Amino acid sequence: MSEAAQEIDKLMGLHPKGFDLSLERITRLLEVLGNPQSKMPPIIHVAGTNGKGSVTAFCRALLEAGGYSVHVHTSPHLVNWHERYRMGVEGGSGQLVDDAIFADALRRVAEANAGQKITVFEILTAVTFLLFSEHPADAAVVEVGLGGRFDATNVISDPAVSVIMPISLDHQPYLGDRVELIAAEKAGIMKRGRPVVIGQQPYDAALEVLMSTAERLQCPTAVFGQDYMAHEEYGRLIYQDEFGLADLPLPRLPGRHQYANAAAAIRAVKAAGFVVTEAMMEKAMSSVEWPGRLQRLMEGRLMAHAPTGAEIWVDGGHNPGAGEVIAEAMANFEEKRPRPLYLITGMINTKDPIGYFKAFAGLAEKVFCVPIRGSDAMIDPVILSNAAYDAGLVAEPVSTVGEALDAIKAIVDPQAAPPRILIGGSLYLVGDVLADNGTPPK
Repeated sequence: MSEAAQEIDKLMGLHPKGFDLSLERITRLLEVLGNPQSKMPPIIHVAGTNGKGSVTAFCRALLEAGGYSVHVHTSPHLVNWHERYRMGVEGGSGQLVDDAIFADALRRVAEANAGQKITVFEILTAVTFLLFSEHPADAAVVEVGLGGRFDATNVISDPAVSVIMPISLDHQPYLGDRVELIAAEKAGIMKRGRPVVIGQQPYDAALEVLMSTAERLQCPTAVFGQDYMAHEEYGRLIYQDEFGLADLPLPRLPGRHQYANAAAAIRAVKAAGFVVTEAMMEKAMSSVEWPGRLQRLMEGRLMAHAPTGAEIWVDGGHNPGAGEVIAEAMANFEEKRPRPLYLITGMINTKDPIGYFKAFAGLAEKVFCVPIRGSDAMIDPVILSNAAYDAGLVAEPVSTVGEALDAIKAIVDPQAAPPRILIGGSLYLVGDVLADNGTPPK
């Protein structure tokens, strides 16, 4: 176990797990630390139900394509805690935080907290600000953890730009059970007079809340479909905004939903005050990386369990909105390269499994439902199988991902096209799969 992971284990034993949405504790702690959040490079602050990780990855790729150094904070991690902190490197690609530097920051933040009540996420957020303020960079991209208004990252008072990605139902116990309530929470990251970029919104009710909030706060606002847009034309990505039009390669990240995510990132980096050239955009589309989101496994230990020639994809999307865009991507793959689709799915009990599975009805041959290792909150595979059945799918509970792959190998016709296999439903499951496969994010 790394030195930083040992420090986090100690913190887990001292402080409550889960969420306790408030800014009082993090504000108090940051004051003791000298308010590092106000000593950072220009910040791109990103919220949303879906797509915020992808737009963060596109922002990083764009800025690095222009030679800028970029700090990036994302959560949760897939395999190692270090993934949450990518430190900018001058003229190069950012690197995951050094373990000794990370462990030292954790100790200093814990010491500043002096044993007072706090959540581990709040400590980890304070670590973000400490690390990003002490190491020079040209920009910082900070992803919201949960919601927006009371998320620990929302002590950022003067963002270069606030970005709100697609909003749908998720985390209802914390954020509300209607999209307009969730939109109001996400809109909480907007700051008076600071630029706002609104990504493609599937619900008009959410868009109305976001636009009215931006107007009330007098924020210069760019809205997808009105002020900027992107679409595919002859195998190219056409991006357009008030500054002009760009003819670009399709993004390296698969799925049509990534066109709007790429567009939001381009517009956000411009709104943050950076010059974005067509050469930067071209390079970013080809170099962008975002592990665990429609990521194809090309090698690793799990491949031995799969049928010969099988395509294996992993994706941590876990709500109905994510299910729809992932299913659309699978349908597009099917159109280009027909193969039978099998799902291997594990979920936690705060999610809507029927809503997720409905997107795959008529598309997937069968679902194998698996437990999530070490999670008290996982949905039992038998119950998850029943949810898949209720959504119109054939489903079977199994004990492990390896067992599911073996079962798929046993039922597919070796003379037919090899299957396409999607492992997903939870970032925790995807993290376990990448760890077991020996292919963690780097």
